[in-house]
Amino acid sequence: MNSNMTDAIHRSTLVLDTHVDFPWPETPDPALPSARCVDFPKMAAGGVGAVVLIAYVGQGARDAAGHAAARARADGMLARIAADAANPVGPPRVAARTADEVEAAFAAGKLAILAGVENGYAMGGEISALADFHKAGAIYLTLTHDGHNNLADAARPRPNLGDGPEEHGGLSAFGRQAIAELNRLGMLVDVSHASKTAMLQAAQVSRSPIVATHTGCKALVDHPRNLDDEQLDALRAVGGLCQITAVASFLRADGRASLADYLDHVDHAVARIGIDHTGLSSDFDGGGGFAGWRDASQTGAVTEGLLARGYTAREVGLLWSGNFLRLMRIAARGS
Repeated sequence: MNSNMTDAIHRSTLVLDTHVDFPWPETPDPALPSARCVDFPKMAAGGVGAVVLIAYVGQGARDAAGHAAARARADGMLARIAADAANPVGPPRVAARTADEVEAAFAAGKLAILAGVENGYAMGGEISALADFHKAGAIYLTLTHDGHNNLADAARPRPNLGDGPEEHGGLSAFGRQAIAELNRLGMLVDVSHASKTAMLQAAQVSRSPIVATHTGCKALVDHPRNLDDEQLDALRAVGGLCQITAVASFLRADGRASLADYLDHVDHAVARIGIDHTGLSSDFDGGGGFAGWRDASQTGAVTEGLLARGYTAREVGLLWSGNFLRLMRIAARGS
Protein backbone atom coordinates (compact mmCIF):
# COMPACT_ATOMS: atom_id res chain seq x y z
CA MET A 1 0.00 0.00 0.00
CA ASN A 2 1.47 3.37 -1.00
CA SER A 3 1.93 6.24 1.44
CA ASN A 4 -0.92 8.28 -0.04
CA MET A 5 -3.40 5.45 0.53
CA THR A 6 -2.07 4.86 4.04
CA ASP A 7 -2.38 8.54 4.90
CA ALA A 8 -5.90 8.67 3.47
CA ILE A 9 -6.97 5.74 5.64
CA HIS A 10 -5.39 7.30 8.71
CA ARG A 11 -7.02 10.68 8.12
CA SER A 12 -10.43 9.07 7.57
CA THR A 13 -10.14 7.04 10.80
CA LEU A 14 -11.34 8.41 14.11
CA VAL A 15 -8.13 8.12 16.12
CA LEU A 16 -8.83 8.19 19.86
CA ASP A 17 -5.93 8.01 22.30
CA THR A 18 -7.53 6.75 25.51
CA HIS A 19 -4.78 7.61 28.00
CA VAL A 20 -2.64 10.76 27.97
CA ASP A 21 -1.37 12.25 31.22
CA PHE A 22 -2.14 15.91 31.85
CA PRO A 23 0.89 17.86 33.16
CA TRP A 24 0.39 19.33 36.60
CA PRO A 25 0.81 21.79 38.24
CA GLU A 26 2.78 23.37 35.39
CA THR A 27 0.32 23.34 32.50
CA PRO A 28 1.56 24.99 29.31
CA ASP A 29 -1.25 26.05 27.03
CA PRO A 30 -2.04 22.94 24.95
CA ALA A 31 -3.41 25.16 22.18
CA LEU A 32 0.18 26.19 21.41
CA PRO A 33 3.16 24.07 20.31
CA SER A 34 4.99 22.83 23.40
CA ALA A 35 7.42 20.26 24.76
CA ARG A 36 4.47 18.03 25.67
CA CYS A 37 4.02 14.81 23.74
CA VAL A 38 0.38 15.77 23.24
CA ASP A 39 -0.86 19.26 22.57
CA PHE A 40 -3.64 20.32 20.25
CA PRO A 41 -1.37 21.29 17.32
CA LYS A 42 0.41 17.90 17.53
CA MET A 43 -2.95 16.13 17.60
CA ALA A 44 -4.07 17.96 14.47
CA ALA A 45 -0.76 17.29 12.71
CA GLY A 46 -0.82 13.59 13.57
CA GLY A 47 -4.45 12.94 12.69
CA VAL A 48 -5.48 12.30 16.31
CA GLY A 49 -9.15 13.21 16.49
CA ALA A 50 -9.82 12.62 20.17
CA VAL A 51 -7.93 12.22 23.43
CA VAL A 52 -8.69 11.28 27.02
CA LEU A 53 -6.62 13.61 29.20
CA ILE A 54 -5.96 12.14 32.60
CA ALA A 55 -6.22 13.76 36.00
CA TYR A 56 -3.50 11.60 37.52
CA VAL A 57 -2.95 11.43 41.27
CA GLY A 58 0.05 9.51 42.58
CA GLN A 59 -0.45 7.33 45.63
CA GLY A 60 0.33 8.96 48.96
CA ALA A 61 -0.47 8.63 52.60
CA ARG A 62 -3.97 7.39 53.34
CA ASP A 63 -4.73 9.86 56.07
CA ALA A 64 -7.05 12.87 56.15
CA ALA A 65 -4.41 15.26 54.80
CA GLY A 66 -3.33 12.89 52.03
CA HIS A 67 -6.89 12.20 50.90
CA ALA A 68 -7.78 15.90 50.93
CA ALA A 69 -4.73 16.79 48.84
CA ALA A 70 -5.48 14.00 46.36
CA ARG A 71 -9.06 15.17 45.93
CA ALA A 72 -8.01 18.79 45.48
CA ARG A 73 -5.47 17.82 42.83
CA ALA A 74 -8.01 15.78 40.86
CA ASP A 75 -10.61 18.55 41.02
CA GLY A 76 -8.07 21.13 39.88
CA MET A 77 -6.89 19.03 36.97
CA LEU A 78 -10.41 18.27 35.75
CA ALA A 79 -11.28 21.96 35.86
CA ARG A 80 -8.18 22.86 33.85
CA ILE A 81 -8.86 20.15 31.25
CA ALA A 82 -12.37 21.53 30.77
CA ALA A 83 -11.05 25.08 30.50
CA ASP A 84 -8.46 24.08 27.90
CA ALA A 85 -11.12 22.30 25.86
CA ALA A 86 -13.27 25.44 25.90
CA ASN A 87 -10.46 27.86 25.04
CA PRO A 88 -11.10 29.19 21.49
CA VAL A 89 -7.38 29.58 20.71
CA GLY A 90 -5.81 26.90 18.52
CA PRO A 91 -7.31 24.00 16.56
CA PRO A 92 -11.14 23.79 16.75
CA ARG A 93 -12.20 21.44 19.54
CA VAL A 94 -15.00 20.54 21.91
CA ALA A 95 -15.30 18.92 25.31
CA ALA A 96 -16.91 15.51 24.87
CA ARG A 97 -18.43 13.06 27.32
CA THR A 98 -20.27 10.57 25.12
CA ALA A 99 -19.46 8.40 22.14
CA ASP A 100 -21.96 10.36 20.04
CA GLU A 101 -20.22 13.63 20.91
CA VAL A 102 -16.83 12.20 19.95
CA GLU A 103 -18.14 11.05 16.58
CA ALA A 104 -19.95 14.34 15.97
CA ALA A 105 -16.77 16.29 16.68
CA PHE A 106 -14.81 14.17 14.22
CA ALA A 107 -17.48 14.63 11.54
CA ALA A 108 -17.30 18.40 12.11
CA GLY A 109 -13.50 18.47 11.84
CA LYS A 110 -13.00 19.29 15.52
CA LEU A 111 -10.85 17.64 18.16
CA ALA A 112 -12.75 15.88 20.95
CA ILE A 113 -11.29 16.38 24.42
CA LEU A 114 -12.33 13.92 27.11
CA ALA A 115 -11.15 13.40 30.68
CA GLY A 116 -10.49 10.55 33.09
CA VAL A 117 -9.23 10.18 36.64
CA GLU A 118 -6.32 7.87 37.42
CA ASN A 119 -6.19 6.38 40.91
CA GLY A 120 -9.18 5.93 43.18
CA TYR A 121 -7.08 7.61 45.87
CA ALA A 122 -8.27 10.84 44.23
CA MET A 123 -11.74 10.18 45.65
CA GLY A 124 -10.50 11.22 49.08
CA GLY A 125 -12.29 8.25 50.59
CA GLU A 126 -15.73 9.51 49.53
CA ILE A 127 -18.05 7.68 47.14
CA SER A 128 -19.73 11.01 46.36
CA ALA A 129 -16.53 12.12 44.64
CA LEU A 130 -17.36 9.90 41.68
CA ALA A 131 -20.52 11.85 40.86
CA ASP A 132 -18.49 15.06 41.11
CA PHE A 133 -15.83 13.68 38.78
CA HIS A 134 -18.52 12.60 36.33
CA LYS A 135 -20.14 16.02 36.43
CA ALA A 136 -16.71 17.57 35.76
CA GLY A 137 -16.36 15.45 32.61
CA ALA A 138 -14.56 12.26 33.64
CA ILE A 139 -15.55 9.20 31.62
CA TYR A 140 -13.57 6.62 33.60
CA LEU A 141 -11.74 5.95 36.83
CA THR A 142 -8.52 3.94 37.03
CA LEU A 143 -8.99 2.02 40.27
CA THR A 144 -5.39 2.23 41.48
CA HIS A 145 -1.98 3.51 40.53
CA ASP A 146 1.30 2.13 41.91
CA GLY A 147 0.59 1.32 45.55
CA HIS A 148 -2.45 -0.13 47.26
CA ASN A 149 -5.29 2.26 48.02
CA ASN A 150 -8.56 1.87 49.88
CA LEU A 151 -10.30 0.45 46.80
CA ALA A 152 -7.98 -2.32 45.69
CA ASP A 153 -4.56 -3.91 45.66
CA ALA A 154 -2.12 -2.64 43.04
CA ALA A 155 -0.03 -4.61 40.58
CA ARG A 156 3.02 -2.76 41.92
CA PRO A 157 2.89 -2.33 45.72
CA ARG A 158 4.77 0.56 47.35
CA PRO A 159 6.87 -0.75 50.26
CA ASN A 160 7.88 2.84 51.04
CA LEU A 161 4.20 3.47 51.86
CA GLY A 162 4.00 0.36 54.02
CA ASP A 163 2.53 -1.92 51.34
CA GLY A 164 2.87 -5.67 51.56
CA PRO A 165 2.30 -7.91 48.53
CA GLU A 166 -1.46 -7.48 49.03
CA GLU A 167 -3.80 -5.80 51.47
CA HIS A 168 -7.40 -6.51 50.47
CA GLY A 169 -7.13 -9.82 48.66
CA GLY A 170 -8.10 -7.92 45.49
CA LEU A 171 -10.96 -5.45 45.86
CA SER A 172 -12.00 -3.99 49.18
CA ALA A 173 -15.65 -3.56 50.15
CA PHE A 174 -15.20 0.13 49.34
CA GLY A 175 -13.77 -0.80 45.94
CA ARG A 176 -16.82 -2.92 45.17
CA GLN A 177 -19.04 -0.02 46.22
CA ALA A 178 -17.05 2.30 43.93
CA ILE A 179 -17.50 -0.03 40.96
CA ALA A 180 -21.25 -0.15 41.59
CA GLU A 181 -21.34 3.64 41.63
CA LEU A 182 -19.25 3.89 38.45
CA ASN A 183 -21.74 1.55 36.79
CA ARG A 184 -24.64 3.67 38.02
CA LEU A 185 -23.05 6.86 36.68
CA GLY A 186 -22.20 5.34 33.32
CA MET A 187 -18.43 5.68 33.85
CA LEU A 188 -15.99 3.00 32.74
CA VAL A 189 -13.97 0.92 35.20
CA ASP A 190 -10.26 1.01 34.28
CA VAL A 191 -8.26 -1.90 35.74
CA SER A 192 -4.83 -0.71 34.60
CA HIS A 193 -2.47 -0.82 37.61
CA ALA A 194 -4.74 -3.17 39.60
CA SER A 195 -3.39 -6.48 40.88
CA LYS A 196 -4.36 -9.60 38.96
CA THR A 197 -6.79 -10.65 41.71
CA ALA A 198 -8.37 -7.19 41.85
CA MET A 199 -8.66 -7.07 38.07
CA LEU A 200 -10.34 -10.48 37.84
CA GLN A 201 -12.73 -9.57 40.65
CA ALA A 202 -13.58 -6.27 38.94
CA ALA A 203 -14.42 -8.18 35.77
CA GLN A 204 -16.98 -10.20 37.71
CA VAL A 205 -18.36 -7.37 39.86
CA SER A 206 -18.85 -4.69 37.21
CA ARG A 207 -22.19 -4.67 35.41
CA SER A 208 -20.57 -3.09 32.34
CA PRO A 209 -17.42 -4.29 30.55
CA ILE A 210 -14.14 -3.24 32.12
CA VAL A 211 -11.16 -1.79 30.27
CA ALA A 212 -7.41 -1.73 30.76
CA THR A 213 -6.67 1.63 29.12
CA HIS A 214 -2.87 1.27 29.11
CA THR A 215 -1.23 -2.12 29.38
CA GLY A 216 0.74 -4.78 27.52
CA CYS A 217 0.83 -8.57 27.18
CA LYS A 218 2.64 -10.58 29.86
CA ALA A 219 3.10 -13.48 27.48
CA LEU A 220 5.58 -11.28 25.61
CA VAL A 221 7.11 -9.28 28.48
CA ASP A 222 6.88 -10.40 32.11
CA HIS A 223 6.18 -6.96 33.54
CA PRO A 224 3.97 -6.61 36.65
CA ARG A 225 1.75 -4.10 34.83
CA ASN A 226 1.09 -6.36 31.87
CA LEU A 227 -1.91 -8.70 31.61
CA ASP A 228 -1.38 -12.42 31.33
CA ASP A 229 -3.46 -14.62 29.06
CA GLU A 230 -5.90 -15.54 31.83
CA GLN A 231 -6.59 -11.84 32.36
CA LEU A 232 -6.99 -11.26 28.63
CA ASP A 233 -9.45 -14.15 28.49
CA ALA A 234 -11.40 -12.58 31.36
CA LEU A 235 -11.67 -9.32 29.42
CA ARG A 236 -13.08 -11.15 26.43
CA ALA A 237 -15.52 -13.09 28.62
CA VAL A 238 -17.11 -9.88 29.92
CA GLY A 239 -16.94 -7.97 26.64
CA GLY A 240 -14.06 -5.83 27.87
CA LEU A 241 -11.07 -4.24 26.23
CA CYS A 242 -7.27 -4.34 26.43
CA GLN A 243 -5.62 -1.13 25.20
CA ILE A 244 -1.96 -1.69 24.30
CA THR A 245 0.22 1.18 25.54
CA ALA A 246 3.43 2.71 24.20
CA VAL A 247 5.41 2.46 27.45
CA ALA A 248 8.66 0.92 26.25
CA SER A 249 9.37 -1.18 29.35
CA PHE A 250 6.00 -2.91 28.94
CA LEU A 251 6.78 -3.77 25.33
CA ARG A 252 10.34 -5.05 25.55
CA ALA A 253 12.27 -6.34 28.56
CA ASP A 254 15.30 -4.11 27.93
CA GLY A 255 13.12 -1.04 27.34
CA ARG A 256 14.45 -0.53 23.81
CA ALA A 257 11.07 -0.83 22.20
CA SER A 258 10.20 -0.11 18.60
CA LEU A 259 7.00 0.10 16.61
CA ALA A 260 7.47 -3.57 15.75
CA ASP A 261 7.46 -4.48 19.45
CA TYR A 262 4.31 -2.43 19.99
CA LEU A 263 2.57 -4.15 17.11
CA ASP A 264 3.68 -7.56 18.42
CA HIS A 265 1.66 -6.89 21.58
CA VAL A 266 -1.32 -5.80 19.49
CA ASP A 267 -1.00 -8.98 17.43
CA HIS A 268 -0.86 -11.16 20.54
CA ALA A 269 -3.96 -9.60 22.08
CA VAL A 270 -5.88 -9.87 18.81
CA ALA A 271 -4.84 -13.51 18.36
CA ARG A 272 -5.78 -14.34 21.95
CA ILE A 273 -9.06 -12.47 22.46
CA GLY A 274 -10.02 -11.01 19.10
CA ILE A 275 -10.04 -7.67 17.32
CA ASP A 276 -13.20 -6.57 19.18
CA HIS A 277 -11.43 -6.67 22.54
CA THR A 278 -8.15 -4.95 21.61
CA GLY A 279 -7.29 -1.28 21.29
CA LEU A 280 -4.48 1.27 21.24
CA SER A 281 -3.23 4.00 23.56
CA SER A 282 -0.01 5.90 24.18
CA ASP A 283 0.34 6.96 27.84
CA PHE A 284 2.11 10.01 26.39
CA ASP A 285 3.31 12.54 28.94
CA GLY A 286 3.16 9.69 31.46
CA GLY A 287 6.08 7.60 30.23
CA GLY A 288 4.81 6.39 26.86
CA GLY A 289 6.76 6.71 23.62
CA PHE A 290 9.44 4.98 21.61
CA ALA A 291 11.46 5.63 18.45
CA GLY A 292 8.96 6.22 15.67
CA TRP A 293 6.08 7.20 17.97
CA ARG A 294 7.40 9.86 20.32
CA ASP A 295 4.43 12.21 20.28
CA ALA A 296 0.96 12.72 18.84
CA SER A 297 2.29 14.19 15.59
CA GLN A 298 3.80 10.77 14.68
CA THR A 299 0.64 8.76 15.25
CA GLY A 300 0.18 7.97 11.57
CA ALA A 301 3.14 5.57 11.85
CA VAL A 302 1.03 3.24 14.00
CA THR A 303 -1.73 3.09 11.40
CA GLU A 304 0.88 2.52 8.70
CA GLY A 305 2.36 -0.35 10.71
CA LEU A 306 -1.02 -1.96 11.28
CA LEU A 307 -1.89 -1.80 7.59
CA ALA A 308 1.49 -3.27 6.69
CA ARG A 309 0.73 -6.23 8.96
CA GLY A 310 -2.50 -6.92 7.13
CA TYR A 311 -5.09 -5.19 9.29
CA THR A 312 -7.94 -3.78 7.21
CA ALA A 313 -9.14 -0.19 7.39
CA ARG A 314 -12.19 -1.39 9.33
CA GLU A 315 -10.02 -3.23 11.84
CA VAL A 316 -7.77 -0.19 12.25
CA GLY A 317 -10.89 1.82 13.07
CA LEU A 318 -11.94 -0.70 15.72
CA LEU A 319 -8.50 -0.63 17.31
CA TRP A 320 -8.25 3.15 17.37
CA SER A 321 -11.72 4.03 18.57
CA GLY A 322 -14.56 1.72 17.57
CA ASN A 323 -14.13 -0.73 20.43
CA PHE A 324 -13.66 1.95 23.08
CA LEU A 325 -16.69 3.91 21.88
CA ARG A 326 -18.72 0.71 22.04
CA LEU A 327 -17.76 0.28 25.69
CA MET A 328 -18.63 3.91 26.38
CA ARG A 329 -22.09 3.34 24.97
CA ILE A 330 -22.61 0.16 26.99
CA ALA A 331 -21.51 1.90 30.19
CA ALA A 332 -23.79 4.85 29.48
CA ARG A 333 -26.79 2.53 29.17
CA GLY A 334 -26.14 1.32 32.70
CA SER A 335 -26.50 4.80 34.17
